[in-house]
Amino acid sequence: MTDTEAPRRGTSRVSRLARRRGVTTGLLLTPPMLWLGVAYLGALAALLVTSLWTQDDFTGQIQRTWTLQNFRDLFTIDVYRTITVRTLSIAALVTVIDAILAFPIALYMAKVASPRVQRLLVIAVLMPLWASYLVKAYAWRGMFSEGGLISWLAAPFGLNTPGYGLVATTIVLAYLWLPFMILPVFAGLQRLPDSLLEASADLGAHSWTTLRRVVLPMAFPALVAGSIFTFSLSMGDYIAVRIVGGTGQLIGTVVYSNIGAANNLPFAAAVATVPVAVMLLYLAVVRRTGALENL
Repeated sequence: MTDTEAPRRGTSRVSRLARRRGVTTGLLLTPPMLWLGVAYLGALAALLVTSLWTQDDFTGQIQRTWTLQNFRDLFTIDVYRTITVRTLSIAALVTVIDAILAFPIALYMAKVASPRVQRLLVIAVLMPLWASYLVKAYAWRGMFSEGGLISWLAAPFGLNTPGYGLVATTIVLAYLWLPFMILPVFAGLQRLPDSLLEASADLGAHSWTTLRRVVLPMAFPALVAGSIFTFSLSMGDYIAVRIVGGTGQLIGTVVYSNIGAANNLPFAAAVATVPVAVMLLYLAVVRRTGALENL
């Protein structure tokens, strides 16, 4: 065997091994990719197609004729415009509240707490996720009711419970999705090197300056990741709205009412495309900022 044959054999073995690994990886990824393509993207395609159909007002049967009438009603009827703006506003407010609450908690967990306390805090953050969604929502319903915990705590100050409505909806949604903001921010701050904080202190920066110029820019991608969860989940929620929302309606309740009582599936599909379109636009804007590339 010549000196040039040995490297060639080694290269061929490496290439065969790489091909085998590529085949194995392809076989492992095929089921989830099929699930993504068929179940998820297929469902979105079916949703869009259904939104372009109409419903016969007399028989209630779906007419498979292509039209944009559902979208015209959605954007021209005042009540649906109001509900859309209200939903986006509440989703944005829930995201801001969760970001304000999650950042100091995650910062303490990542940079201040001891390893033992850190583990306990992670468990405490995850623990609400182990409980049933309905149990948590109905627990808040009991607290917002007349004579409930909030009313009892507010009575000495001459106040009362806000009752069921948009305020209760915002508080409940912020509580439900807070772990989805804390965990990404905690993971992002854990990757922040302590040497950067020490260098900032050595250069004479105060704690607030370090927080504003070092910690917040490094935590921004994690905050963006958390906002994707809180914003999208708040837009699509309808169970909490029906439990504590009172007479207030959001996009989720409109979709639910048109599938149930009104039985207008095409219009429900048209309304359901609004959160999808908003999230696609939001992700496009976030991608242009470069935040997703740093996750």
